[in-house]
Amino acid sequence: MNQEFKDRVAQFMACRRIAVAGYSSQGGQPANGIYERLKDNGYEVFAVNPKAEAVQGVPCFPSLSVIPGGVEAVAICTPPQATMGVLEECAALGIEHAWIHRSVDQGSYVEGAEDYADEHGIKLIPAGCPLMFVAPDFAHRCMKWFFSWRGLLEAEAVS
Repeated sequence: MNQEFKDRVAQFMACRRIAVAGYSSQGGQPANGIYERLKDNGYEVFAVNPKAEAVQGVPCFPSLSVIPGGVEAVAICTPPQATMGVLEECAALGIEHAWIHRSVDQGSYVEGAEDYADEHGIKLIPAGCPLMFVAPDFAHRCMKWFFSWRGLLEAEAVS
């Protein structure tokens, strides 16, 4: 991994108040796992779902702008067509750190995200998953190793 990518990850993980956009009532969604792991590791985490006030007992906020006290970073785990809207809200609110969840498939990634983030002062990580870096389980350790070995993380994160 290159240094700029490592710095972006370290800066994101140093944030203590993180929103997870895309929290879902559908089981097994990346947002739900990211929310739980961050919460279990001492982060103050906020679920964002514009279609539900709560999901499985977890309170949800309809947007980033209504989270009391705001957040420092956002994990974007939405359908791709919603990603730019989340980045636009980050820019409007002055949120400087965002991570677009992307595994072996498209995930939440959308073309143009890096350019938009660069233009608006958002330090964007447009690949991988925060779970590769916060108490990773075996599967996420393997993905981190594989993606790093193949150059798939920093090649996407630093354009």
